[in-house]
Amino acid sequence: MSLNRSEKEAVIQDVTGLAAKAQTLVIAEYRGITVADMTKLRTAARSNGVSLSVLKNTLARRAVAGTGFEVVSDQMTGPLIYGFSEDAVAAAKVVAEFAKTNEKLVIRAGAYGGKVLDVNGVKQLASIPSKEVLLAQLLGLMQSPISRTARVLAALAEQRGGGAEAPAEEAVAA
Repeated sequence: MSLNRSEKEAVIQDVTGLAAKAQTLVIAEYRGITVADMTKLRTAARSNGVSLSVLKNTLARRAVAGTGFEVVSDQMTGPLIYGFSEDAVAAAKVVAEFAKTNEKLVIRAGAYGGKVLDVNGVKQLASIPSKEVLLAQLLGLMQSPISRTARVLAALAEQRGGGAEAPAEEAVAA
């Protein structure tokens, strides 16, 4: 299906808007994937806040021109799916997880922070915990010394309180 000029401009504007908000772009080749599998991938992407699109490569190149994702323009050849995400690891995580179970999805490249990521770079980015998990881990680390101190103080208070109560009980009994 051929797009007319105004439709192409609309696609470029949409993708430029995605690229402006996104931190990460992952490019993967989808040759040979069934419609059912592609639907599963899109569902997983949507639930993780990833915008997954099949685009004409020339339109994608024009849309990312002048952005931090322009560094992967030379990789934009063949049947590709483009995953943009505002979360730094979400796109890489969704595509890498799906690629583990479906060998027909081949990760081609990615971009993060204006730098090109190769296949291993995308997989390493996917292995980083999400922002929420990292914040929970940080909070746990910050609470750990405080909770340990509270436990020690509670044990000392119990020990001193238990030692002081024992003679009082003997006095009452006598």
